Amino acid sequence: MLITDTRSRRSYTALGLAVAMALVVGMALGFEHIGGYIPCALCLTQRTPYYIGAPLMLIAAVISFAGGPSWAVRGLLAVGGLLMLYGLVLGVYHSGVEWQWWEGPASCATSADAVTTDAGSLLGDLTSKKPPSCDEASLRVLGLSFAGWNVLASAGLAAIAFRGAMMKN
Repeated sequence: MLITDTRSRRSYTALGLAVAMALVVGMALGFEHIGGYIPCALCLTQRTPYYIGAPLMLIAAVISFAGGPSWAVRGLLAVGGLLMLYGLVLGVYHSGVEWQWWEGPASCATSADAVTTDAGSLLGDLTSKKPPSCDEASLRVLGLSFAGWNVLASAGLAAIAFRGAMMKN
């Protein structure tokens, strides 16, 4: 199916971005809750653009499919692109911390999920659980950590969002 109408292309672009952003953050949550990979502070921060972007892109798609003003859809797509650029910068920063190119923030040594709040098992957790550190990649796939893959996903999604925002009426 070839979509030639600009409004339809923009509508499907926004909808596709909403789904893709939800899938990316869903995969991160899956690795955390199913795979057992406890995220560090920077990993959690990298999810924020997706948490904001997916609903915004869904709103853009609804406005576009409903025949709303193109300036609103284009503006939301541009905001989505900016959010993904922010995610890209966070991913590059986190990747640099993992490769020891620069130091990460002091908050990278702890995570709320790493230590229990149960007083009875607190001492045991302190000796058995190691909170994740931002400077150690917990997994690398094809040489890239989660942060590295986020750089690629963010770059691609930003490009798609900006392309959708720049479509002529």
